[in-house]
Amino acid sequence: MPRRILQGTVTSDKNAQTITVLVERRFKHPLLQKTVRKSKKYRAHDPENRFKVGDTVRIRECAPISKTKRWEVVTEAAG
Repeated sequence: MPRRILQGTVTSDKNAQTITVLVERRFKHPLLQKTVRKSKKYRAHDPENRFKVGDTVRIRECAPISKTKRWEVVTEAAG
């Protein structure tokens, strides 16, 4: 099964080698047919501490790195 890749915005870079990424998804409500925005935060491994707050990044699923980290930064998203 392929690893999921998500795109989001860095909201925190205070921890060593870790960033917090806010991923937002949009979908149409099944009954009301209104566009709904839901967001979720993921903690991702950033070994070189390259990314700062406000950067848009792509993260990929990986084996657990710590208690809360199950994602790794792939690359900075274009745009």
